[in-house]
Amino acid sequence: MSTTAPGPARRTTAELEALPLAPPAATGLSEVVRRRYLLGMLVRNTIKSRYQGTVLGWVWSYLQPAIRFCMFYFLFQVMIGRGAGMENFAIHLFAGMVIVHFFTETFNGGTQSLVQNRSLITKLPVPREMFPVARMLVAGWHTIPMLVILVVPCVFLGWRPDPVGMAAALLGFTLTAALGLALGLLFSVGNVFMRDIGKVAQTLTQFVTFSVPMMYPYTLVQERFGEPIATYYLWNPMAEAVLLIQRGFWTGTTSDPEATAAVHLPDHLFTRGLVMTAIAFVLLVLAQRIFARLEARVPERL
Repeated sequence: MSTTAPGPARRTTAELEALPLAPPAATGLSEVVRRRYLLGMLVRNTIKSRYQGTVLGWVWSYLQPAIRFCMFYFLFQVMIGRGAGMENFAIHLFAGMVIVHFFTETFNGGTQSLVQNRSLITKLPVPREMFPVARMLVAGWHTIPMLVILVVPCVFLGWRPDPVGMAAALLGFTLTAALGLALGLLFSVGNVFMRDIGKVAQTLTQFVTFSVPMMYPYTLVQERFGEPIATYYLWNPMAEAVLLIQRGFWTGTTSDPEATAAVHLPDHLFTRGLVMTAIAFVLLVLAQRIFARLEARVPERL
């Protein structure tokens, strides 16, 4: 009688926690890229777990932003006429929502990533930067349906992609990704040592929605507070990212895109965007170094 060797038994969470701590692994974002197969598995498992047990599954990722867009359109443009004097205010609003969603998902998800994956971190020798990076990629995956929902009405209103607009949108996403990942790295390792850091991150992201020209135009800041305050306002990198994506999508839906950009967008948009993106990458390098100095103590604190 032939016998077959039993396959590897699956370990429960309790069994994983009973194992000794994993030996230290090579660290750094470059090591995360080198182990992109593990990164891809982690991203896929995170996405699957979000829709586990649902009937519609991934359809929710399109349905929810579509309903959100319709609600904001009805509330701001039909009910209270918030877009009076501005063409296609709903597009202006939803374009900002896309980039703000990407940032808050990256920041909050990255902050919680080490604590939520304690069993893997303490038992497997993997670069721990992989977990905030995975949450950024998951946030990007869930932002794609929102982009689709944004593009459909834009095309209906006459928008066509132009090189300058696409460069602006790409720069806005690059700035947001670098900034969100840098903060995710810093706050994730801080959250291991003091869980209040996670609450701080959630509180900070609540301010983002109201500190960017999304539910109101940038020109309103100029009119109410004057040029000096408006200049300080533009030091907010997320305000810059929102303006960049609005340049990529919203202005192209108006009857005169050049005039719309001249009136409702600040001067030197690309210059500020490039400078802030460079600063965000410098912050990312510093965040990774701080993370590397503290991560050796992460398993025992988890």
